[in-house]
Amino acid sequence: MDLVIGPLDLSAHVDEALAVQAAAFGLGPDEVAVRRQIVLRHMTQPGARALGATDTDGRLTGFVYGMPNDRTHWWSTVVEPYLRAQGNDGWLDGSFVITELHVHPARQSRGVGRALITTITDAATEPRSILSAIDTDSPARGLYRSLGYQDLARRVLFPSAPKPYAVMGAPLPLHRP
Repeated sequence: MDLVIGPLDLSAHVDEALAVQAAAFGLGPDEVAVRRQIVLRHMTQPGARALGATDTDGRLTGFVYGMPNDRTHWWSTVVEPYLRAQGNDGWLDGSFVITELHVHPARQSRGVGRALITTITDAATEPRSILSAIDTDSPARGLYRSLGYQDLARRVLFPSAPKPYAVMGAPLPLHRP
């Protein structure tokens, strides 16, 4: 991998990061504008941190960010009933949330996402990690399963999201191949 994984001042590089997310997720300008405000708000939360993957020219090609979970955060309030219905709402306590993980399509399937998520969770003080991913059989879900994440709830509906999500959780440290 000809990339460097390291700390990312996400607030200062939010537009670069969202360009990666837009390419990876197919987001339009209106969605990017909404997500920009969300990312900037998230980065003010206690314990929030981000990592970036930069190429030899210093271009951001992937990023991850997350924070210790807080049951009062919007995401937790949406997923909690789904987790409770499966007997898994305890996962909302003592977990580091992977809020976003995106790799530019030109760099996917090369270990970048794996390096980003394992590096950020290796630094977590929480005993486990949780995340949500679109509830399809995708390369992203395959990556998460290979790291030890298991489905905690499926068919989770977020307001304004067109597709259902799965909430996944894994004990830390994450599995290594």
